[in-house]
Amino acid sequence: MTDEARTKDRVDKADRERLERDVLAVKNDIAALAKQVTDTLNAFVNSAGKRAQSSYTQARKNVDSVIDDVLKRNDAADAANGATTSIERTLEDAITQRPVATVAFAFGIGFLIGLFSRR
Repeated sequence: MTDEARTKDRVDKADRERLERDVLAVKNDIAALAKQVTDTLNAFVNSAGKRAQSSYTQARKNVDSVIDDVLKRNDAADAANGATTSIERTLEDAITQRPVATVAFAFGIGFLIGLFSRR
């Protein structure tokens, strides 16, 4: 082998080694980037999961609160309905038992309302 051929082999070998080092560096960079992307995605998924759980918990509390309010209002409406029914029965009994007194009472109330509405 001539000196020129040996020099060319050394240059080719040095270029090949440099290329192999560069390829290895690129592979390492890609692996590091893939790890960073994976870590970032995992953090995002965990954060989104926590936010979703928090939102669900808050929504559930709100729904429970609304249901409690509806049940309380329903109980109040039932009580008011019971009171109205009781008043109706009392008035019916009073009208049935004392029709003249009831008419006189209604006339008196109407008269008072008329007096106050003129002023």
